[in-house]
Amino acid sequence: MLKDARTEIIRNLINEKSTSVKAFAESIGMPYTTLRSMLERGIGNASVDNVLKVCKGLGITTDELEKMANGEEINNVTEFSPKDERDIQRELEKMIQGLESTNAYAAFDGETIDELDKEDRELLIASLENSLRLAKRLAKEKFTPNKFRK
Repeated sequence: MLKDARTEIIRNLINEKSTSVKAFAESIGMPYTTLRSMLERGIGNASVDNVLKVCKGLGITTDELEKMANGEEINNVTEFSPKDERDIQRELEKMIQGLESTNAYAAFDGETIDELDKEDRELLIASLENSLRLAKRLAKEKFTPNKFRK
């Protein structure tokens, strides 16, 4: 069975964490059989939710995974300070609260975020969080560029 580069990268990153696939699956709240199946069949066959969960557990974004699979260099700025993490979570909560109101500036086919089904809600929140992380990373690179140059 052919395995794509993304699957091999995920497997290698799990190994770099010096943990087993089973222990990693437990740490991210995913059934071991689901993760094992992803690694055996390739992530191209996996659900978006599962890929996002694995990437988040590895501390990378799906964009970074794609860049690594294409052999592109990525900035190793995936680590945020505890303050950065709190800022991201605080801003995410503000965004979610803004979407919960029936008077929200954004609605989805006349529905609020609370009325969306669970999968759509989780995907929206994951997308917002990834956007906030990317914005934080770009701001760090812009305002402290010497720290991130090689």
